[in-house]
Parts: sequence; C-alpha cells; structure tokens
Amino acid sequence: MSQVRPMRADARRNYERLLAVAAEAFAEQGEKASLDDIAKRAGVGSGTLYRHFPNRQALLEAAYVDRIGAIAARADELAAELPPGEALVEWLNELCVGTIKARGLKALLGSAVTDGSSAAVTVCAASMRGAATRLVEAAQRAGVLRADVEPVELLRLAHGVTTASELADDQGTHIRRYLTLLTEGLRA
Repeated sequence: MSQVRPMRADARRNYERLLAVAAEAFAEQGEKASLDDIAKRAGVGSGTLYRHFPNRQALLEAAYVDRIGAIAARADELAAELPPGEALVEWLNELCVGTIKARGLKALLGSAVTDGSSAAVTVCAASMRGAATRLVEAAQRAGVLRADVEPVELLRLAHGVTTASELADDQGTHIRRYLTLLTEGLRA
C-alpha cells in the first residue's frame, strides 16, 4: 500500500497561488481563461500547473470547490429557516446569482446537469445534486412541488434561467422574475 506524501512547502505555496489566481481569472474571463496566463500570473511554469491540475476541468473544480460547498450547504440552511417551497426557490435564486457573479462557475455546474452517464461526475456536481435532491424531496413531501419533478431537471432549468438572465443583462437582475415564472409551472 502506498502512502501519499505531504506536499513540500514550496509545492503547497505554488498550488495555493495557482488556485487563487485561477479563481480570479475564471471570475474575470470565464472558464476559457488561458491556463498559460494563469500559470504566468501565479509565477510558475505551465508544467507546474499541469502537475497539480491535469486539465482545465480539474483546475475549475479545485478553484470553485469551496464555493460549491457553500452553495450546497446554503440549501440546508434555507431548509431549516423557510418552508420547503420557499427554501427551494430562494436556493435556486442564490445558485443562479452566484453562477453569474463567478463566470467560470456556470461551466463547472454544467456537469451537475448532465444525464450522469459520463464516467466521472465531479465532486462539485455530486454536491449540487445532493443539495437539489434534499430541497426537491422536501418540497414534494410538503405538497408544493409536482411529484414528477426530478432534481436534475430543476438544476437544468436553473442553468437555463442563468443563461436567460445573462442574455437579458449579464447582471442577474432578471433571475428572480424568471424563477417566479418557472416555479409557477412546477407547483403541485
């Protein structure tokens, strides 16, 4: 059995600097931000970036895993504070607004809305699906959400609401209205 060795201090600093710079670059430029530019801004070579993150998806996920975790945890906070239907709608609103504010996040969340047939559903996607499932099931038990609504369908629709809002103004000012229009059709 092999043991995983802890990172050397300089490798840990490079890793953390790459994550900080990547989150900033993805927020500014979206998921297509240049990986070479990210490495350069972090003061490391491209080889160092690829040693830590074998591809763009791995870097995106690492850069946003804490943010995704916070969004997923927010689902449970809202469920404890609000009635199930309201908690679901508020969480969807916060998810959509957060997705617009962090431009690279939308691409990453795309893996949460796929059909799940890909070999690797990311940790971030699993976290989002879990949060959506808990809220959807609670709203269905409360009788405020149609019984045939699947959590992944709601995540897909939220992804669409985010896209529609971006097309309208790119600031997220239309999200609450679009969610209201959407959720009226989902009620039991």
